[in-house]
Amino acid sequence: MATRLESQDLVKKYIKNDALLHHCQMVAQAMEAYAKQLGEDEDLWYQTGLLHDLDWEMYPDEHPNRAVNEILKDYPKEMLAAILAHAPGRTGKQPTATLEKYLFACDELSGLMHAVSLMRPNGFADMEVKSVKKKIKDKSFAANVSREDITNGFTLIGKNPDEHISFLIEVFKRGE
Repeated sequence: MATRLESQDLVKKYIKNDALLHHCQMVAQAMEAYAKQLGEDEDLWYQTGLLHDLDWEMYPDEHPNRAVNEILKDYPKEMLAAILAHAPGRTGKQPTATLEKYLFACDELSGLMHAVSLMRPNGFADMEVKSVKKKIKDKSFAANVSREDITNGFTLIGKNPDEHISFLIEVFKRGE
């Protein structure tokens, strides 16, 4: 597997949009924290989160297939499977392995939580679970974020919304 630095260089090559770069960093942080909690490979999980949207900006109509089949083909198979499974509507691959489930569960929720943090004077510092849950229910807020995927993510990793959201708030507080 590539080093984190090599993967970060790859991200800088393919992603120029600051918001997308930030999203990939957030998902990487979330994945690394869950890997640590679950006793999984922290580098693999971090890099999976970092690289999951690698082709989104350059090849939006082919995402994530372009990244998996061309750009990342020498990366570990379990990472590629997770990247495919985070977009089952585009790939037909449902998340089944633990890495796949957690990537799916962290992706959309991280995006919504970032949007919530931007509306708060202190970002994640004093964010409460109820604030995030309220915004999940508000379909007009961050309307491009799939509420169905967020809900499915809770089920996939066997955590209720309070558990998953509070865990991610703590992760993102440290990463600000």
